[in-house]
Amino acid sequence: MTERRRFPASLYGVGTEPDGRFTLANERTFLAWIRTSLAFIAAGVALEALVPAMLPGFRIAASTVLVLTGIAIPIGAWFGWLRIERALRQERPLPSPVLALPVVVAVVVVGILVALGFAFA
Repeated sequence: MTERRRFPASLYGVGTEPDGRFTLANERTFLAWIRTSLAFIAAGVALEALVPAMLPGFRIAASTVLVLTGIAIPIGAWFGWLRIERALRQERPLPSPVLALPVVVAVVVVGILVALGFAFA
């Protein structure tokens, strides 16, 4: 396969080809974030559809945070994959993770909303 046919071409046009194991590990991490995204969306839908005992405002807010986080994760995962792959190709240190803190914040917010939703129901 030529360099022009690989997507994204702007990435594969820089640096040298890294060890395939590192590229595949980067891809597995990207796919793990995609699975995490699907889990967030499914949890948001399930919370809204299957938990009627919770105060509606808190339930809707928690479901919305879950679904919006699930939508945002693949975007961050894509850009994270690009940053890491570029660093591998240019033999630079790996960049710090970008998605971890926003996901932690979302989980904490959802946990608080769910706790409050049950406490005031």
